[in-house]
Amino acid sequence: MRRKIPSTAALSAFESAARHQSFTKAADELAVTQSAICRQIAALEDFLGLKLFRRTRRGVALTEAGTSYAKKVTSRLDEVERDTLELMAKGGHGGTLELGVVPTFATKWLLPRLPSFAKEHPGITVNLIARTRPFLFDDTPFDAAIHAGESRWPGTEGVFLMHENLVAVCNPKLVGPRTTFTRSDWNRYPLLQQSTRPYAWRDWFTSRGMHVDGDMTGPRLELFSMLSEAAIHGLGIALIPRFLVEDELDRGLLVQVARHEYLSDRSYYLIYPEQKSENPALSAFRAWLEAQARAYREPIGLG
Repeated sequence: MRRKIPSTAALSAFESAARHQSFTKAADELAVTQSAICRQIAALEDFLGLKLFRRTRRGVALTEAGTSYAKKVTSRLDEVERDTLELMAKGGHGGTLELGVVPTFATKWLLPRLPSFAKEHPGITVNLIARTRPFLFDDTPFDAAIHAGESRWPGTEGVFLMHENLVAVCNPKLVGPRTTFTRSDWNRYPLLQQSTRPYAWRDWFTSRGMHVDGDMTGPRLELFSMLSEAAIHGLGIALIPRFLVEDELDRGLLVQVARHEYLSDRSYYLIYPEQKSENPALSAFRAWLEAQARAYREPIGLG
């Protein structure tokens, strides 16, 4: 049975005109005449049996149906383009992984290690896209995700990578030669807060058997990368997983304020839809990632 699908030329003209809200700009982008764009969209409207654009004093504007259809067409054309580029790049060999990642983990821990994966698996391309919150795989192009949470997501398979070991760090100039902190000392310095974890400092102090007034007061930032940069520039003391600031600690940009590490209630997982479990590229990446994470499975004891 013949598929009821418009021509790709008509869809491409519509997507461009919808994005620019202009037939003229769409014509320039696609290197055709404005009348050609008009004909393609008119043909598409005839095919659909409804209007996608309406005329205004300033030109054209999408109808309600056109707005809804444009979002879906754009998504589908993006997928076709991505698949086409992948096929062209690989010549039909290898594979591509679309990976959703928590940003700081990807930047500070994963990316420095990816060259070894590329060396072992030159035919596999790993694309990284930042995602800070859970999502439904069916609504995205992702093959897998690296997620920091209490457990894997429902309806997925996955592997545990490592616990989250939080340490208190700051610019060494902020605290000077001080090596020990009493309860009252903590009130002398700003405590940098992570906006998505308002009780992080309170939990950290509780794990030390301490109560500190103002433990939820201080500048709020969303990402660990923001917290580390703020700490480096002397804005306060930050709670950050040790494996995300190893380089900064080694270089002396940051110092650990207290000889205490706290395992938070979050851990890092590689998760993926059940139907992706036999994907060869994903299987190779999963095995490599587990091997890389193995050294971080246990907290570092500081006494």
